[in-house]
Amino acid sequence: MKGSDERARRRWREAENLMHILEAKSTRLADGLEAEGLIQQEASQTPTTMLPAVARGHRGWFHPCARLSVRMSSTGIDRKGILAERVAVVTGSTSGIGFAIARRLAQDGAHVVISSRKQQNVDRAAAQLQREGLSVAGIVCHVGKAEDRERLVATALEHCGGVDFLVCCAGVNPLVGSTLGTSEQIWDKILNVNVKSPALLLSQLLPYMEKRKGAVTLVSSIAAYFPRMELGVYNVSKTALLALTRTLALELAPKDIRVNCLVPGVIKTDFSKVSHGNESLLKYLRECLQMQRIGEPEDCAGVVSFLCSPDASYITGENIAVAGFSSRL
Repeated sequence: MKGSDERARRRWREAENLMHILEAKSTRLADGLEAEGLIQQEASQTPTTMLPAVARGHRGWFHPCARLSVRMSSTGIDRKGILAERVAVVTGSTSGIGFAIARRLAQDGAHVVISSRKQQNVDRAAAQLQREGLSVAGIVCHVGKAEDRERLVATALEHCGGVDFLVCCAGVNPLVGSTLGTSEQIWDKILNVNVKSPALLLSQLLPYMEKRKGAVTLVSSIAAYFPRMELGVYNVSKTALLALTRTLALELAPKDIRVNCLVPGVIKTDFSKVSHGNESLLKYLRECLQMQRIGEPEDCAGVVSFLCSPDASYITGENIAVAGFSSRL
């Protein structure tokens, strides 16, 4: 037994030495290529992963720095991002929670298509993420309009050939007031954008997500569990998303597509200023929340990346609250 252990340790040392030799050779090779101007190193990338970085920009659509997302582990062995070479479509993603999710998915290796209603917001968000070396492209899309959804799908397919992940962050709340005092026009607008559009967009993307073991994340709100009177119909729409998540999870499980729902609490975004912009309400919330702070968009981003990753391959139909307290018994 003792001799066997010694042989195993010797083989392990030999393997480590071989790894160091190969690493040194690849470093010298990459340095030579860099000196010739053939590659350009990035701080987050190691020489061996820079070699296959030949124009993987989908005909110039994605940022040229986007090749592969690589992280250095504590052992010094480089590895691809957990979502490397996957494709994500994120709606309502030029600010707030959606923007943080798009950034995190791209940081974890995915090619990300961001979208929102206004061109200037799309251009600004895409440029910011591309400056960070992330594989991101943007397109204008009002999810409540069928022609915009079709254009979003067509653009993603033209440049990527398929879609692995759909994250539906787009939402509206054009009225602060009572449910029964809401006009039919406002009812239609809220339900159309917040509830119908995620299902309709998914139905358009579904043929291209099949056989890719993809994932869908809908974005609800803690108002689904704890409605606030002044949010009226918005409460109803976000509660409906919880049921939509469970229903779609059942329908898509045979296709190996998982569907889960992010349920943010009070998160510091422009959209939620009605909550965190009110000092008295803010003080009350901090006293009530177990974490005693208001959430940041980044608090939600990691959860969505996890739900898209292989680590969540056996999780579907779940509504996951990120709220600083538990929404369950």
